Amino acid sequence: MQSDRRDGVRVAVTGLGLVTPLGLDRATSWAALLAGRHGAGPITRFDASAYRTRFACEVKDFDPETFIERKKVKECDRFIQFALAAAQMAWQDAGLGASLGPVARERMGCIIGSGMGGLETIERQYEVLKARGPSKLSPYFVPSTIANLAAGQVAMRLGLRGINYCTMSACASGAHAIGEGFRLIARGLQDVMVVGGAEASITQLGIGGFNAMLALSTRNDDPAGASRPFDAGRDGFVMGEGAGVLVLESYERAVARGATVYAELVGYGATDDAHHLTQPAPEGEGAQRAMAQCLAEAGIDPEVVGHVNAHATSTPVGDVQEAQGLAAIFGAHLPAVAVAATKSMTGHLLGAAGGVEAAFTVLSLHTQTVPPTANLTAPDPACALSLSTEARPVSMRYALSNSFGFGGTNVSLLFARCER
Repeated sequence: MQSDRRDGVRVAVTGLGLVTPLGLDRATSWAALLAGRHGAGPITRFDASAYRTRFACEVKDFDPETFIERKKVKECDRFIQFALAAAQMAWQDAGLGASLGPVARERMGCIIGSGMGGLETIERQYEVLKARGPSKLSPYFVPSTIANLAAGQVAMRLGLRGINYCTMSACASGAHAIGEGFRLIARGLQDVMVVGGAEASITQLGIGGFNAMLALSTRNDDPAGASRPFDAGRDGFVMGEGAGVLVLESYERAVARGATVYAELVGYGATDDAHHLTQPAPEGEGAQRAMAQCLAEAGIDPEVVGHVNAHATSTPVGDVQEAQGLAAIFGAHLPAVAVAATKSMTGHLLGAAGGVEAAFTVLSLHTQTVPPTANLTAPDPACALSLSTEARPVSMRYALSNSFGFGGTNVSLLFARCER
């Protein structure tokens, strides 16, 4: 076994915040995930009766006023509301309080990714435009729609005066945000980064657009069983929504203040297929390079990785290509790698998926428990992986989280169990 490479500043994960179709916080979402519960059901956010797909994994019972003053809710599209909620929970979890001075906050930044931005606000304001004319458009239309305002609103709420921007790389957006935050700390440019992804695209255009691409499952009579990664009966992904946010900080700083270190982030790989608009490269070639980069940055061999949270969206082609990529990277060690496909329960949160699944991967390391993969009734022989329909204890030092997106963009994040 090779040891972690420590060329730069070590990066710790000290806070986790989740808003998912499984729950409105980290504890509830994680407990539901381990229990194999799903978040799918009929769409309630609009009348979907005319759509090919009439179900999704919605966030239930979310009250933005729990996290945002009533007068400010109108400034924020639903995806921004999710980001604010998850970020505040992560910040509180990290134990970073109001006593921080302005100089310290200048070395604290925020990167929140989103694949679609404020789609719901765009739809609603277009209806206003058609019905009542341009003079009736909301002055908050643009600020509540543009993707970078999730990070902007979080920075204002938490007083983060360092770097602030949005990664917008389809379904890899949240993972890119985490990776870029990692690099900034590792290079000594920031001390603390609030990073992750947020998405709220269960809208008329969101569902209709992915239906037009034939990307969504159409199991309208069985929403609970519709998201089935690596299963022979999969027929497309199930749309989800929510946010996943991590607090990253220098390991030395975290230890000095007595923070809980859930895990260390030790590797980040990012590549592009340069192959196709929506389909991955054959045998997951681009994903292979992202995973290889990630492992190389950490300075470890594939044989010491114990768990992979797969991108695994439940599409016929994508799941096979990822499985082939995993086989190429891990070789004879692959049967010993506990693979999980958590989208089988959360659905696909698009730009938020990388944030949510990175948080799940960290929790897997922290608790030494790998979540189940739901709806795996007939495993696809073309996806020969170590999967389980039940949560399982796994002794592991390293875990990998994969996120891939349209345009051929690929991200892999490698986390290590904290061993002081």
